[in-house]
Amino acid sequence: MRKSLILLALSLTALALGQKPKVVIGTGSTGGVFFYYGTAMADILNKAGAVEAQPVQTGGSYDNLLLLRDRTNPQGNTFYCALTTTDSAYVAYTGEDPRFKEKPAKSQRVLFYMYPSFIHLVTSEKTGIKLVQDLKGKRVSTGQPGSSTENLALLVLQGAGVKPESFAKRERLPVAEAAKALAEGTLDAFFWVGGLPTSSIVELSQTLARKGDRIYLVPIDPKSTTAQVVLKRFPGLVDTYKVPKSVYNTRTDVPGLATGNIVVCPESLPEEAAYAMVKAVFDNLQTLRTAVAAAKDTSLEATARLYGKLPIPFHPGAERYLKEKGLLK
Repeated sequence: MRKSLILLALSLTALALGQKPKVVIGTGSTGGVFFYYGTAMADILNKAGAVEAQPVQTGGSYDNLLLLRDRTNPQGNTFYCALTTTDSAYVAYTGEDPRFKEKPAKSQRVLFYMYPSFIHLVTSEKTGIKLVQDLKGKRVSTGQPGSSTENLALLVLQGAGVKPESFAKRERLPVAEAAKALAEGTLDAFFWVGGLPTSSIVELSQTLARKGDRIYLVPIDPKSTTAQVVLKRFPGLVDTYKVPKSVYNTRTDVPGLATGNIVVCPESLPEEAAYAMVKAVFDNLQTLRTAVAAAKDTSLEATARLYGKLPIPFHPGAERYLKEKGLLK
C-alpha cells in the first residue's frame, strides 16, 4: 500500500508539472521485426502525444526485460517498456531464467499482444539439410547469447536429440549477420525466432535465388518428439504454426512452431499513460500495419484472448481500455 501511494504521489507530481512520462521502448536487432515494430510504435505514440517515446536497439526480449526491471526510474519519470516473446516474459516473471532467479521481473505488466514469432531454422537447398538432425557436422548459428532465439533453439535441438557440440562450428549471431553469412557460404544454417516476414530472410531468399540456390526452412512436424518437447515446456504460449510458401518463396508451406509477442511495461507506469499508449496504438492500427507487415496480427481480440493465459497481470491502463471496448468484463 505504501509503495502504491508513493508511486501515485510521484505520478501526480509529474502530471502537475505537465511532464509526459518518458517511455523507452526496448526493441531488437536491425533486420528483425522487433526493431521496426518498436520504432513505428514510438512514432505513433509521439505523434499522438500519449507519452514521450524513444525506441532503443537491443539484443531482444531478455535485454528488454532486464532494462524494464533495472532501469525504470519513476522518480525520474522514466519507464522502460519491452517488446518480448511470451516465453521470455514468462520465465523472467517466474524467475526460471538464470538472469532473473535472484530478482524476477515481477513488475512487468501486459499492454497488448503484437503477433506470433515463428521459430525459423533457415538453410538453403544446396546444403542438403532437410531435418533438424541433419545439423550434425554443419556450421550453425543458434542466435545471440541469452536471447529468446537461443533458448528456443536449444530446446528444439534437445527435442531432436542434437547437441550443439556435434556442429562443425557453432555461431551465435543476430539475424542480419546470420543471413549474410549463409548467403556468403560461411554458415550452413541458422535459428531465428521472429515475425513474418523477417526482412533479413526475405533478402536472403532473393540473394540465394540470384545465385541459383533456394531458401529452405526446416520443417518441424507438430506431432514429432521435437515439437512435443517445446510445446510441453511452454503450454499455451508456444503453438503450432504454418508459414505460407509465399512469405519466403519456399517450394511448399512449412509447418513448425511459433511463440507469441507482447508489449509489457512496468507496474509503476501511470495508469493514464498506459491507457493513452494502448489507445494511441489501436486508434492508429492501420498506420502500424502499413509500417510493419507482422502487425496484421496485432488486434484487441488477440490481446483479450491472452488475458488469463499468462501469470503476468495486465496493466490497469490496458484493462481499462479493453473493458471500454467490451472485450473484458
